[in-house]
Amino acid sequence: MFDINWGSIIYQLIAFCVLLWLLSKFALKPLMGVMEKREQMINDQIDQADKDRKAAQEYLEQQRLAVEKAREEAQEIVQKAKKLSEQQGQEIVEAARAEGERLKEAALAEIQREKEQAVASLREQVASLSVLIATKVIEKELDEKEQEKLIAEYLKEVGEEL
Repeated sequence: MFDINWGSIIYQLIAFCVLLWLLSKFALKPLMGVMEKREQMINDQIDQADKDRKAAQEYLEQQRLAVEKAREEAQEIVQKAKKLSEQQGQEIVEAARAEGERLKEAALAEIQREKEQAVASLREQVASLSVLIATKVIEKELDEKEQEKLIAEYLKEVGEEL
């Protein structure tokens, strides 16, 4: 039935070993080298991706801190500007009050001066009219009734002029 040919088996076994040796020497080693290089390249890329991710996270954190700092500085600038504007507004109000007070005092002084001038002018007019009345009274040598009538007329004239 089955006849085993030992020579053929040994020959096939030797051929298989030679083929295995040739494949491992010329095909398997370069293939394994390529696969190891590929594996190393993939590992390097993974490591680089991790480094890049960490660097990106650090950069993102730095940017977040920079934005926060800029926001705080902007808030501080706004607060300073608000205080400055309030201070300037207060100074403007105070200056306006002082100017108003100065104008009021100047107006009161002007009113007082004009009042004094008016009183002085009135006194001069009264004095000149008194002299005029006295002169007329003396010139006419009127009796008492006529003098009173004449004085009343001149006083009436003086009242109309004022």
